[in-house]
Amino acid sequence: MAFRRRNKSYPFFSQEFLIQNHADIVFSFVIFILIGLMFEATAKTAILFIQPQYNVTTLSPEGEVTLYHYGWKDCATILFYFFIAIILHAVVQEYLLDKVNRRLHLSKSKNTKFNESGQLCVFHLVSSVWSFYIVLTVSEIYFDDSYCIMKFLVTFQVKFFYLTQLAYWLHALPELYFQKVRKEEISRQLQYICLYLLHVSAAYLLNLSRVGLVLLFLQYVSELGFHIARLFYFTDENHQKMFDLWAVSFVFTRMVTLTLMFLAVGFGLARAENQGLDWEMGNFNTVLIRMIVLLLVCLTQSWLLWKFIRFQLRRWREFRHEQAVRKKAAPKQPLRTLKRDSLGHHENGVLKAENGASPRTKKLKST
Repeated sequence: MAFRRRNKSYPFFSQEFLIQNHADIVFSFVIFILIGLMFEATAKTAILFIQPQYNVTTLSPEGEVTLYHYGWKDCATILFYFFIAIILHAVVQEYLLDKVNRRLHLSKSKNTKFNESGQLCVFHLVSSVWSFYIVLTVSEIYFDDSYCIMKFLVTFQVKFFYLTQLAYWLHALPELYFQKVRKEEISRQLQYICLYLLHVSAAYLLNLSRVGLVLLFLQYVSELGFHIARLFYFTDENHQKMFDLWAVSFVFTRMVTLTLMFLAVGFGLARAENQGLDWEMGNFNTVLIRMIVLLLVCLTQSWLLWKFIRFQLRRWREFRHEQAVRKKAAPKQPLRTLKRDSLGHHENGVLKAENGASPRTKKLKST
């Protein structure tokens, strides 16, 4: 199965060979794991990579319910879907973005940003729809006081969502190498990749999955609008109004994120019955951890708002500078031309010829 067209063959185990064939190599690992499901001796090991582990079946007023918690075996599941994310990245790049790039004929810098926005646009669209579906369909399961430990467990949909999120953002790190991202762009992309990994893993490990789902949905919808506006801008630079809509949604998302975190973590968890650190139960509801989470969220949102304000101010200054340059470069209004007749033109009420001489004088000389 080939994802990219081979214009030139490279020696095995070379850098160019790895970059050109990384999707095929990863696909072979996935096939190897799937083949392991076919044999009884390796099925138990192969299932660790495919299916989420640590399930607990308990009784509820609605019947038997299967819930999940996390553990070290989740690393195997994340690794498998890490490979799947690399394959899907290559599929989107080969069969969608490369075809569009051939028609647009973009420069190298715009081509890199177009590929980045195209990949993230697909991911944000799928993740926002998926998280919205989970928030609507997977309702909160309430237990009696005797089952308070189950409050720290999640459903299959929630756990699988977080595992795939971690797998995707981890796969974005080697993709910087596979896609040959320029050095000027690596630092910027590393910033938001690490921020996503930090916040998603913190929400998953600290059992803040419910509020994390809502915040991820808002974040992904806002980022989806930005990357759609960016794609339209690369196709036609006159499409800039969508950036104004994204600016409004960006500020709204920052305000809602801060408000929800203060309500859920600052006030909600502070009034919870279970106050204390319990590793076995999965309870991290202590004052120190709550303060660290709120501080982390506040610093991140403030930093994003500061970068956004600086970008908007720089954009406004560039726009004013362009307007000033256009006014200076505008040509002066041409002088009003005088009315001409067949013999010459009028100047101060006297009829003159083209050479400035009076036609009467010219006629006398000729006679």
